[in-house]
Amino acid sequence: MAEVTRKSLEELTALLGAEHVSIDAERRSDFSHDETEDLRVLPDVVLRPGTPDEVAAVLRWANEHEVPVTPAAARTGLSGGAIPAHGGISLSMERFNRILEIDPANFQAVVEPGVVNQVFHEACRERGLFYPPDPSSWGSSTMGGNVAYNAGGPKAVKYGVTSAYILNLEVVLPTGEVIWTGANTLKNSTGYNLTQLMVGSEGTLGVITKIVVRLIPYPRHHFTMLAPFASAEVACAAVARIFQAGITPSGLEFMERDAIDWTLRFVDGVSIPTGPGIEAHLLMEVDGTDEEAVLREAEQLAAVAEEAGALEVLFAQTQAERDALWKLRRRVGEAVKKHSIYKEEDTVVPRAKLPDLLRAVKRIGGEYGFESVCYGHAGDGNLHVNIVKGGMSDADWHGDRLQQGIRQLFTEVRAMGGTISGEHGIGLVQKGFMDLAFAPAALDLQRGIKSLLDPKNILNPGKIFA
Repeated sequence: MAEVTRKSLEELTALLGAEHVSIDAERRSDFSHDETEDLRVLPDVVLRPGTPDEVAAVLRWANEHEVPVTPAAARTGLSGGAIPAHGGISLSMERFNRILEIDPANFQAVVEPGVVNQVFHEACRERGLFYPPDPSSWGSSTMGGNVAYNAGGPKAVKYGVTSAYILNLEVVLPTGEVIWTGANTLKNSTGYNLTQLMVGSEGTLGVITKIVVRLIPYPRHHFTMLAPFASAEVACAAVARIFQAGITPSGLEFMERDAIDWTLRFVDGVSIPTGPGIEAHLLMEVDGTDEEAVLREAEQLAAVAEEAGALEVLFAQTQAERDALWKLRRRVGEAVKKHSIYKEEDTVVPRAKLPDLLRAVKRIGGEYGFESVCYGHAGDGNLHVNIVKGGMSDADWHGDRLQQGIRQLFTEVRAMGGTISGEHGIGLVQKGFMDLAFAPAALDLQRGIKSLLDPKNILNPGKIFA
């Protein structure tokens, strides 16, 4: 692929203006990484378009000159998707930061991709509306990134992931055409579903410039509970018991003891039971519009959890206590990162298989010499397996043996009916395992779609496929 030359910079400056074209070393360094381990690749230049036409102009130019383009915004991803693997252009979407419309009559909204998830969530809540997808990085991750990676979060167990809320997208194709993928309607059986093709495509098929989402009424009442368990496997087994009892929580999160301990040292103002004999916690929440009905469901959930092995069930008594528990859960990933160099594997299995998955993680770790700390969205079977470097040598950490252990884990995940990523995407770090997730014909089909839309392979090259 071609590099960005001085002449290239002059042409790009003519398209966007000098203030939106940067080759500053610090700026390029900022866009050389996301939150994925220790991976870094410098782009040649960082561009800041502000309109769909400017995005289209950049992509037409890049396609003509065969210069790679990597879309980026908040760079909170955990799979290396925003890293410019082949250099070239980092296309910052930070200027696309407006909520264009919130429509209470139709329970819809139109946003630009650079809007922060939490900002949008709170703007909807002020109008009595609810946008459920809430990744742990919701305070910094953007709507465009959430769509590109089909983000989930704690609320997914009841409300579904990002794809369930996307009605229509304005997308700039790699060759510079601007299209709408669908319609601003709840039902649409018109042609191929291009909207869902773009959701989860990790910025490899097009650059999203507008997002039309559906909204639902905001659930006014919440009851949040914390349940400690003497065994992590018993805590995982309790998850299926809860659903078998006819309860669908709005949040059901699993945290292994080490994850709790590390986070408590990292986050101030949170206190939970961590005495001897406690090896895991479930963070549980129910919500709804009828307070009495939600309370009854909370009491039923607490009873089922205790029958399933919880040592006790503690209710958050105030909004401050509820906020503290969710703050703890959302900061676990940061705490693990502060504690040790790590690799995070985003496994997901049918929820009844969670105890089997946890056992497999610990057994494979013993076989291949790595330690792990696990937490995640237990209610939808999504376990984040954090492999920590700890005392491992650099040779073992960077060598084949650890990769063999991860492949063995993913092989067993597939045998359980699961897959290799629940919400973080494939990006750079997981692409070598895609053969476990798909048969060759299915991989060839996906490569064919990529080739059709991006014939010169300029858009986020090096991602998803090995």
